[in-house]
Amino acid sequence: MSDLSGKHGLIVGVANKRSIAWAIAQAAAAAGARLALTYPSERLEENVRELAAKLANPLVAPCDVASDQQIADLAVTLDREFGGLDFFVHGAAFAPQPELSNPFVQTSREGFRVALDVSTYSLIGLTRAVAPLMEKRGGGSVLTLTFIGSHRVFPNYNVMGVAKAALESSVRYLAADLGPQNIRVNAISAGPIKTLAASGISGFSSILQVYRERAPLRRNVELAEIADAATFLLSPAARAITGEILMVDSGFHVSGGI
Repeated sequence: MSDLSGKHGLIVGVANKRSIAWAIAQAAAAAGARLALTYPSERLEENVRELAAKLANPLVAPCDVASDQQIADLAVTLDREFGGLDFFVHGAAFAPQPELSNPFVQTSREGFRVALDVSTYSLIGLTRAVAPLMEKRGGGSVLTLTFIGSHRVFPNYNVMGVAKAALESSVRYLAADLGPQNIRVNAISAGPIKTLAASGISGFSSILQVYRERAPLRRNVELAEIADAATFLLSPAARAITGEILMVDSGFHVSGGI
């Protein structure tokens, strides 16, 4: 039921081999999907193209998610190359470093704008752009990535916690909007993973240790486990699930705060 054979998908947010988005891309490709991967800048283009070369017949295209024009151009490219879209994975997230290292009360107006624009609004803008492509297929699945810092305070997560809270709310509103078109919108709230983004969070290793000590499974999650859950949500097996925040965190969310 998690078979994605004959499906076409868009993955946004691959930065390197440790990216959650890349793990999902590998799992989706293994399940039979043909994928389009995007890169936000020339600096990351080489990384994305090297990873994409490991997939079968991938499409690689530029897309700065803060640019409405680039999002529109991406939709045109996808329509031309795929003729429609079955799923979209949103893994874009960013906050300027000072907003993560300074106390939250010192969050700047510009830092707040950038974090919410890249990490939250981009889901709305990209979903709006690809929804007509999904309608061509009779529906589709949208999936984004969040973290429990959306509703619990984690050291040095700061404005990203606010952005993730807005992202989760956006999932629910998008699910309500797009349900009549048979487009499902969900999120995975993953346990902490050593990604490029996580490297910018001071004290991240201590968060990993707390998860190992307090999660019911007494361990951290692995990229493959998140990717498997994502493949399920993207597939027909999850055809009645929308507006959901699926916790994939070894059960940490049931066991108290950090």
